Amino acid sequence: MMKLTSRITLFILCVLFSLSLAAQEAKPEEKKEKPIPEAKSFVTLQQGTFGGKVIRYKATAKETYLKNKDGEPVASFWSVAYTQEGTTDVTKRPVTFVFNGGPGSASVWLHMGMFGPKIVKVDSEAKKDDGAAPYDLAVNPHGLLDLTDFVFIDPVGTGYSRVIGKGKVEDYWGLNEDASSVAQFMRQWITENKRWFSRKYIAGESFGTTRAAAVADVLEGDGQGMALNGLILISQALDYAGSTSVHENITSYLTYLPSMAATAWYHKKAGQGKTLESFVEECRKFTYDTYAPALYRGSLLTDSEENSIAEKLAYFTGLDKAYILKSGLRVLMHRFQKQLLADKGLTIGRLDGRFMGDESDDVSEGPHLGDPADYQIGAAFTAALNHYYATDLKIEMDRPYLTGNGEIGAKWRWKPVPDGSYWEPMPVNVAPRLGNTMRRNTDMKVMVASGYYDLICPFFDAEYTFARNGIVAERVTLTYYEAGHMMYVHEPDMIKLSKDIRKFLSE
Repeated sequence: MMKLTSRITLFILCVLFSLSLAAQEAKPEEKKEKPIPEAKSFVTLQQGTFGGKVIRYKATAKETYLKNKDGEPVASFWSVAYTQEGTTDVTKRPVTFVFNGGPGSASVWLHMGMFGPKIVKVDSEAKKDDGAAPYDLAVNPHGLLDLTDFVFIDPVGTGYSRVIGKGKVEDYWGLNEDASSVAQFMRQWITENKRWFSRKYIAGESFGTTRAAAVADVLEGDGQGMALNGLILISQALDYAGSTSVHENITSYLTYLPSMAATAWYHKKAGQGKTLESFVEECRKFTYDTYAPALYRGSLLTDSEENSIAEKLAYFTGLDKAYILKSGLRVLMHRFQKQLLADKGLTIGRLDGRFMGDESDDVSEGPHLGDPADYQIGAAFTAALNHYYATDLKIEMDRPYLTGNGEIGAKWRWKPVPDGSYWEPMPVNVAPRLGNTMRRNTDMKVMVASGYYDLICPFFDAEYTFARNGIVAERVTLTYYEAGHMMYVHEPDMIKLSKDIRKFLSE
């Protein structure tokens, strides 16, 4: 019996030892941190004519490594800078930092569409798709390099920018996190290039305007205060209540209506016999004086009052009165896109209401193919940037340039307060931060460029936002264009925008 017990004990010990050995063998190897590669840089000397002047400039496309508090590289920011050669006094040479929006968009759009030395040409009248290669990459005759240097920035996760070393995307993919990292990059660029006494501007588009307002605020803190001379906000999105067309958001019904009227006028569905400006002004007055009180009264409206409002909405939007009544006097933007040209079986664009798409499902509630204003120009912009990088700037990288990154939006942290702080979800609004920054920095001025046919960031929302939030109205310039979100794809408005920015930078 003793021998049997000893054998059983020995057997159990052997089994346990074997299991322990197996567990050790199965234990995964500790993840080794990838070595940090050397930052890449590509420098070329260029020349072009801007503002009637021949400008020699250096194009510097490079990775800039941001470091954590321990001095370790944690993020790689990709940028392309155009700086004038032969500048003897940099205090007289402004620098403008440029980025697009998303979140998740690289700076390709403003780079290849508006501010770069070369731009891609797409159909100015929004009648033709960009098709397939080859595309038309041309010298930018309306560039502004005679007035300012430019630095195009791609935030982490876009373009060639990425986290490295111990970096985590969570440290960059959020409203405040993004603003802090962009501000860190800007300070680093200014310091490395000895530009602290240069006039400094930011040009942002769409969410890039949200970022611009937040960055301007962040730059004035952190023990390294940097005051900006101005912001150029293209298709502003500061208070998201006015640019989010969803049910029960009364603000959005108001802010989108004048853009619906302008777009209906463009497609000859409303306002015929009147100028665009006069028709829009008529709609502004109706929105403030009649539509707003009606929306707030809701079901307290009498049948007669409801019918009267529906008739006016049909007059401004070109939609059927019966459809407007069924909608409860509140037409969501994605439905407007589908309904305006339903008689022709066409869906209009969201970024730019001039664009039209022929979809297979004519009775869907909203566009199901995507945004015509996006897919009818996107391939041209992507191809143009890659071609320009390879040929003109001599860039050779080991990974693709991401013009957009959908993963970022899904992981984006919109919460504007630290974890653990009490906060009730509400629309993003950085406009008060801009108001505070303008009051601390009495030299900072703002230019707001809006497209009449922008159906995602409506022009009336810009007016609504900049009339409140503590913003100093005397230092704000509002400009308007007969195109959409990217008004510069419409050549007459690209010329006008260039002139307006030139005037803004020269004042």
